[in-house]
Amino acid sequence: MPHAQALFLYAVVREFLSAIIQAERKHRDGAKVIKRYHRPAQPYQRLLDDARTPEDTCLWLKAMYLTLDPVRLLRDIRLAQERLVEIADKPDGSPATDGEALPLEDFLSGLRIAWRGGEVKPTARSMPAAKRERRKPDPLLAVTAELEEWFKAEPWRTSRELLERLQVKYPGVYPDGLIRTVQRRMKIWRSTQANALVFGPFADAARQTEIIEVVQ
Repeated sequence: MPHAQALFLYAVVREFLSAIIQAERKHRDGAKVIKRYHRPAQPYQRLLDDARTPEDTCLWLKAMYLTLDPVRLLRDIRLAQERLVEIADKPDGSPATDGEALPLEDFLSGLRIAWRGGEVKPTARSMPAAKRERRKPDPLLAVTAELEEWFKAEPWRTSRELLERLQVKYPGVYPDGLIRTVQRRMKIWRSTQANALVFGPFADAARQTEIIEVVQ
């Protein structure tokens, strides 16, 4: 079964190839807890070092360790993952077909360029980034249209000048901290004007293409 094979391979990697830190002792000094750890070691190595482990078990562990090939294990794990994904993707729950493992030479050569394609695990699924929504109400919602009219009438004005004009007309309503918000609005309006100058009647289509490229 693919799941049993995957569990066995993971267990082999954990017990024979993964160095694990194990707590040795700890003691409390008032409110402070001091911990001491053994040197990192594989679980199988700890069994060999334990005097209670029978000699036959030690010989069997050493013999099995000598047969392990990390590259072969990685290839077999990837193959088992592919079979599990194939089973999960089948709506009727039918068993997966037994695919043949790649030769070690081909698998190893593929690892050299696998990083170019990003995540290479068969179980990996790309998660689309959630679009960030506005976290608080738009502080310029009531005057956005008015600001845009001022900008169209005098496009050479700076964001600071438009904000100061807004502050004169509505005293105490729009503080200096809104300068970045005004700058972002003007950036959008300037981009729209530039598209209109460059693309003419096709400005809307060009703007839509630009938005799609940014989203992708």
